[in-house]
Amino acid sequence: MSASRFPIFDRRFLLTSLATLPLLSASYRLASAQAQPDPLPSWNDGATKTSIRNFVARVTTQGGPDFVPPDKRIATFDNDGTLWIEQPMYVQLAFILDRVKALAPMHPEWKTKQPFAAVLDNDFKALAASGEKGLVELVAVTHAGMTTAEFEKITTDWLATARDHRFKRPYTELVYQPMLELLAYLRANGFRTFIASGGGIEFMRPWTERIYGVSPEQVIGSSIKTRFEIKDGAPTLFRLPDINFIDDKAGKPVGINEHIGRRPIAAFGNSDGDLEMLQWATLGAPGVRFGLIVHHTDAVREYAYDRHSHFGKLDVALDAAAVNKWTVVNMKNDWKRIFAFD
Repeated sequence: MSASRFPIFDRRFLLTSLATLPLLSASYRLASAQAQPDPLPSWNDGATKTSIRNFVARVTTQGGPDFVPPDKRIATFDNDGTLWIEQPMYVQLAFILDRVKALAPMHPEWKTKQPFAAVLDNDFKALAASGEKGLVELVAVTHAGMTTAEFEKITTDWLATARDHRFKRPYTELVYQPMLELLAYLRANGFRTFIASGGGIEFMRPWTERIYGVSPEQVIGSSIKTRFEIKDGAPTLFRLPDINFIDDKAGKPVGINEHIGRRPIAAFGNSDGDLEMLQWATLGAPGVRFGLIVHHTDAVREYAYDRHSHFGKLDVALDAAAVNKWTVVNMKNDWKRIFAFD
């Protein structure tokens, strides 16, 4: 029997068929992906959304030149202004101000002592003039002098009752829906997602898993010192009025290295405080890297601010984004909605 009478057994036919299999497979994967629900429905179609999906596709395509094993798929996110609101002030600062006012009846001397008098008088100009030294004093009295369990209850109770003055909603509802989708999308593609924030690590840990799906051990933040004690026969960690670590600016790569032990391949931020984290994740390292900056451009649905803002200033990092080819989210144009309740 001649093989030529049965083309399926012809060597040339077989080789040609095998050569087309990757193309057919790629076409099938593309068609399947298009048939799936959009994992980023709150993102408008365009270059920003495409850059995210292209990056994820490149690092997750088995056998591809840019494939990254799941154990190395690390993504770090800033919190304030990147995952939730930071205007007209950082949420943790709002907590500090409320906490000072709650404690004030036990400290009559605060009425004439700065920076406490500025808080009680709602004198934000005087508060700003107190600078970093004043903020450290406020942190010392509002975040220390208690166990870690007691502080967790204080922050949890405050978040349950506090409301943003503009939106009249709990702060935990003022999280960015597109970023929640992005977190879920990355995790669905084998990424581990970490928070690397200048905010207090123990201020964030009680609620990040419920709100973001980020477990406490994957939260990196600023911290004060703690001391192990036996209190009433039970082991406790007591919070001391001394700064331990500031997880901001150049501190972010340090904190990431100490907590994770791996260099991120993707980083997401919104301000100059995130510049070094984005540099650490994307520059001078092998393989495909991804950096993204959320640019607040929507004064109607949220806020518009960048180079001259007191909170979340975006100046040097915005210029660096163009040089380093980081993706910049134009909130007004790239997001269909900002909050889940929109």
